[in-house]
Amino acid sequence: MIFQAGIVSKWTYDSQRFLLEHFETIKTSPSHIYHSALPFSPSSSLLHKCYSIDPLFSVKVAKGLPAEWGKCSRTVSLGSFTQTLSYWNNTVAVGSRPGDIIILDTITGNQTAVLSGHTHEVNCVTFSSDGTSLVSGSHDKTVKLWDVQTGGVVKTFSGYTSVVWSVSISADCTMIASGSGDETVCLWDIQKEECQCVIRQQSIVYHVIFSPTNPQHLISICNDKLWQWDTDGHQISPPSVASCVAFSPNGTQFVLCYWAVVTVQNSGSGATVAKFQVNGNAQCCCFSLDGRLVAVAAGRVIYVWDITGSDPYLVETLIGHTEYITSLAFSSPSTLISASEEKSVKFWQISASSTDLAATDSGSTPILLPLVSSISLQARDGIAISSDTDGVVKTWDIPASLCKASSESPAEDYKDGDVRLINSKLVFVWYRDGKLNIWDPEKGKYLLQADVPENKLLDLRISGDRSKLFFIHEFFTQAWDMWTGEAMGKTPRAGFTERLIAMSGSRVWKVDSWEDVSGWEFGITGSPPVGLSTQPPSTLHLNNTKLWDNKQCRIQDIVTGKVVFQLPEQFKAHVEVQWNGQYLVISPKSEMELILELPSSFLQ
Repeated sequence: MIFQAGIVSKWTYDSQRFLLEHFETIKTSPSHIYHSALPFSPSSSLLHKCYSIDPLFSVKVAKGLPAEWGKCSRTVSLGSFTQTLSYWNNTVAVGSRPGDIIILDTITGNQTAVLSGHTHEVNCVTFSSDGTSLVSGSHDKTVKLWDVQTGGVVKTFSGYTSVVWSVSISADCTMIASGSGDETVCLWDIQKEECQCVIRQQSIVYHVIFSPTNPQHLISICNDKLWQWDTDGHQISPPSVASCVAFSPNGTQFVLCYWAVVTVQNSGSGATVAKFQVNGNAQCCCFSLDGRLVAVAAGRVIYVWDITGSDPYLVETLIGHTEYITSLAFSSPSTLISASEEKSVKFWQISASSTDLAATDSGSTPILLPLVSSISLQARDGIAISSDTDGVVKTWDIPASLCKASSESPAEDYKDGDVRLINSKLVFVWYRDGKLNIWDPEKGKYLLQADVPENKLLDLRISGDRSKLFFIHEFFTQAWDMWTGEAMGKTPRAGFTERLIAMSGSRVWKVDSWEDVSGWEFGITGSPPVGLSTQPPSTLHLNNTKLWDNKQCRIQDIVTGKVVFQLPEQFKAHVEVQWNGQYLVISPKSEMELILELPSSFLQ
């Protein structure tokens, strides 16, 4: 068989991206290759085109199938909170909360070593300029110098009375700087194994960094102020405002962030080279290896800016982390690595085309669309109904995946809600500030407003028979009359509730933090709810655990525990998800971005 060179190259690229993106899903079960890996491969990939005719290729993506491979090429789950990372020559070191330093190969993402020695979580790690050493700081109040080749501790520097939050090693590898909760910066002489100088600051020192080219130049940040020092502890220039900082690879510039404002300055003159804003408070930043890009993490989102022209411009907005991003590092001019509190490290591809875009409005910032807060499936009518954080209610045609109608309500920034068709009438319910609100979207008026105590509300759902509202609290479930707002009894206090898994008529089933399923009947007027010994109508249920399972979303048999379907890694950052046995609707960020059709034969 003869293949054209371009086809072979395309197959190689598609296969590589397929294995990198879906490795964690496939590792769980090989059957997920057909159930939740191949169906989500981009429509332009040869893998999707070749295998979509396979009878095992049963999941149909009605809406949301990507046309091209995503920006995140690989997610490595580590099983522990990732506090910090550092990169050097195809190796990334990740500091974790238990106290280990995990070494990863940046090409494959495989774990190659674990460095153990700290007794508490590792808050900071950094490679030396020659890559032979690694320095770390920990909650155990020590700084450790590691031999990268052997993985052993070379020296331990102690004497702090509080947590070590930041470390850096000088360009000539002779000195270590560390910042601590005891409001000091210590400069350690590596050969003498002693503290050469102590710089006393005004508050906790969260950031300290040496210039990559000048071993006498040091920056520290405390109390939202940036200070510049020499290694004798002399202040070089007046302080400026900043919450995080990073040097360019050649040391001629540094980027500093203060809340949403990002400023790039010349290291020598202090002149502003570039200035822009991001959405949210910046918590970490870094330069690309060629110095042309600056990456800034704010919350769960990464913004990548090109600063080479007269006006900086945004080239990438990277979304995929489900918890706060703790650290960033470029491993090549086009590859960015990020660590997050969600116990994972992500590898991102910055496309060459995006870095060559013409400059746009330098003052612009990305527009954040409202988040979908509730989804209701009306499968018999072929529609889904959604509400978002702006209080907008939308009706969607599932087969056509189009919005049929849209209306506004006063439910802006509400806490919990649900929206349903009741006797062909659209009804929107939400809870905010101790008040239950029932709204008619078509007429634009309240049907009911009632005072209801919050008591740690976790969820709010309209019952299956549309007559009641189920308030899912932390330790119990309470029912309220849909049309009068009167309380109709509550279940006894039990184990901590994780999620509601099924409703049928006046019955509700939920699962607690110990994975125990309990059901209750609220249909007896004037009587407290009665416990049910029966399981929900189906043994297959959407497992949408957000607290203990790193926001996994999968369909699972609650009797056997078998997972029959699992969403790919890129959809872990969902906001809302609903499943009715046929359609699975997911909103990763905003709008109704993903609709799956799951045939009954697949779920048997």
